[in-house]
Amino acid sequence: MFDLRCISCGAGYQSDEVIYTCRRCGHLLEVRYDPDTIHISRDAWKSRPLSVWRYRELLPVSGDPVTLQEGGTPLYHLKRIGAELGIKNLYAKHEGMNPSGSFKDRGMTVGVSMALQLGMKSVACASTGNTSASLAAYGARGGIPSIVLLPAGKVALGKIAQALMHGARVISIRGNFDQALEIVRDLCEKKGMYLLNSVNPYRLEGQKTIGFEVVDQLGGVVPDRMVLPVGNAGNISAVHKGMLELQEFGLADGMPMMTGIQAAGSAPVVRAIRENLPVVIPEKNPETIATAIRIGAPVNAEKVLRAIRETGGLARSVTDSEILAMQRDLARMEGIGVEPASAASVAGVRKLVDEGAIDTDETIVCVVTGHLLKDPETVISQCDPPEECDATIESLLQALHL
Repeated sequence: MFDLRCISCGAGYQSDEVIYTCRRCGHLLEVRYDPDTIHISRDAWKSRPLSVWRYRELLPVSGDPVTLQEGGTPLYHLKRIGAELGIKNLYAKHEGMNPSGSFKDRGMTVGVSMALQLGMKSVACASTGNTSASLAAYGARGGIPSIVLLPAGKVALGKIAQALMHGARVISIRGNFDQALEIVRDLCEKKGMYLLNSVNPYRLEGQKTIGFEVVDQLGGVVPDRMVLPVGNAGNISAVHKGMLELQEFGLADGMPMMTGIQAAGSAPVVRAIRENLPVVIPEKNPETIATAIRIGAPVNAEKVLRAIRETGGLARSVTDSEILAMQRDLARMEGIGVEPASAASVAGVRKLVDEGAIDTDETIVCVVTGHLLKDPETVISQCDPPEECDATIESLLQALHL
């Protein structure tokens, strides 16, 4: 029905192997489905609720999944911001409306389900925050212990709170995310834990359903462009893979131009695209207020370069001030509350319009990846404190200048 295949040398591995990268060449793996054994009906999909598991024929889990009813997130038409930019068909897919507040839930429902299917006894990850929150929640749901490593002082408190409340063993390391990931991979190899960072090809299978849902929500229309924030590059790579599968199985025509947006202080993928480099050169000291994408050595680098280049997409960086400005605009112009990294995708569209790099007649879907309350400190720091007045109508009218 499916197996694992190296994206570089093509080496194949059995679906029940616990493996993350190719033993032959060290490159990344992906799940490949046998079209002769997969029977999909769009009518059957439509009869099910809009969710990750609507698309179970193109997911690797054979039994009952570990689920918190993830997916089915809203697709909002950004009418006011779109009018400002001159884009009639600008949309935001709000992944912050998932159970733990980020797109990571799509990957974790599949990843934790596969951990149990493979007989694993514990799960682990390194995280900039959202992965840890999601892993902890799904580990709790599945009854499997979870361990998360976080870069000390670099993770928003809202995300740490989630991981702690859901019972994960949380370890802060004195280093950055890339160092945390290196250590946790070593831990999983030595102690037989199941690694659920995006190097795990099964986790990305859940995340590809973002694209599936977008097509369904647009009435079967494939958008001209999909714009995603890029940190570890798993999400944009997963959506690209999913869109290729829709084409392969005759479920959609066309391919969106995959466009990746990074923070200016953490933009190795943007540099690789701009300079036409064959590989991504890591950023040794990534820095940005958008903690969720503060990653200098994206694990899925080779996948994201392929996704952008094969679809005629783009990569751009946006400054922290541009990210925060769009975070405020999404909240105040559209009523959509997102964490800073999420706003990067729409901020990137604003920059691309200013540059004249995209056609404003395009149908564009921006993926906004996490909820506003993931990082309340950054929100509060941008807003004036509440005004105070005496408990009288006269004092209230004075405060309101009425």
